[in-house]
Amino acid sequence: MNGTISISCLPLKCRSSDKSLAERESTIFSEDFLLKRPLLQAITHHKPPVLLIDELDRSDEEFESFLLEILSEWQITIPEIGSIRAKEKPYVILTSNRTRELSDAVRRRCFYLWMDYPDYEKELAIVRSKVPGIDLRLAKQICIFMELIRKQKLEKVPGVAETLDWARSLVMLHQDHLDPEMVKATLGIVFKDRVDIEHIKDSLADFFDMVGVKFKEVPVI
Repeated sequence: MNGTISISCLPLKCRSSDKSLAERESTIFSEDFLLKRPLLQAITHHKPPVLLIDELDRSDEEFESFLLEILSEWQITIPEIGSIRAKEKPYVILTSNRTRELSDAVRRRCFYLWMDYPDYEKELAIVRSKVPGIDLRLAKQICIFMELIRKQKLEKVPGVAETLDWARSLVMLHQDHLDPEMVKATLGIVFKDRVDIEHIKDSLADFFDMVGVKFKEVPVI
């Protein structure tokens, strides 16, 4: 008959499982249905992995509390499944930029290592490695400038990332040495605070005098 839709229904016995609710839940709530994220991957790996938790200070305190079980017992507890213990204990590395202080409980479980800014020789090696084609004189002057800048009282001290960004920018601008006007025009690459930029602009002449003196003291590589 036109306009009639025929629907075939499966028998009730075929559509429903013969298993009880408890049996079905025991199947669903199992490791087979887990989507393993890095923490769970780390403690279930067959070889001791390296687990890097970068910038822990940017996470919330709830995650930090959750992390304590891993650092203390090497396990993760999932209410529906239970505790999953590490097959091989991972090597855990936590980093923090101190945007907030980590809890005493986390710090007590860590071996603390303070990473300072690299010295002149190391930063120069980093610049030459990461900025191919940079003029040696420019690379030296940038690293000397950054070394002196970090001794100033600043709102945000520039790191190696800013050094590399500045070096790449100056190379793209076809610079082979630090020119005062070019430095003034590109300070926003190095400094991320208006007060810092104004402070450096006001004392730029003094900084160039120090860079010149220091540059003469550095042997040619």
